[in-house]
Amino acid sequence: MAPSMEVILLMAMTLDGKIARTRSELVNWTGKKDKQYFVKITREAGVVIMGSKTFDTIGHPLPGRKNIVMTRDTARKSDDPSLVFTGQAPAQILADLKRQGFDRAALIGGSVINSLFARENLITQIHLTLVPKVFGQGLSLFNTPLDLAFEFDTCKEIDKGHLLLIYKVKSS
Repeated sequence: MAPSMEVILLMAMTLDGKIARTRSELVNWTGKKDKQYFVKITREAGVVIMGSKTFDTIGHPLPGRKNIVMTRDTARKSDDPSLVFTGQAPAQILADLKRQGFDRAALIGGSVINSLFARENLITQIHLTLVPKVFGQGLSLFNTPLDLAFEFDTCKEIDKGHLLLIYKVKSS
């Protein structure tokens, strides 16, 4: 088990539960307020964890944050200390971040990476912006069967029809 660390899954989702139409879709459909919230939470955490497809879609490291990119491609390297490519398991990544002085990380996708953390029960909060759109098909929040329970914390409208939902891990 990883040392205690706050892991916030930070996602925007359509009314039909999709986080993107395709793996390479730039998330430009969520609105200005969601983007501002994303920047606020990820900068407060100081570190973002994402998969290589998410990183490639963004196209560059997010400034002012340590960027951890999970990949199986050992050829991917970086000389930039704010950009780390790793094949480590989620618990090991969190243990390393804890040793570096981080106590919080923002998990920013995609569904494969979200599922890796969820399967190990490492997600402590979900911050979900519900966007009044429907895609009909696309990527879900997770890509594997799970059985996780969360407790409702907060709901607020951050933009017209855009709801920010915050859930915390259900304490046993």
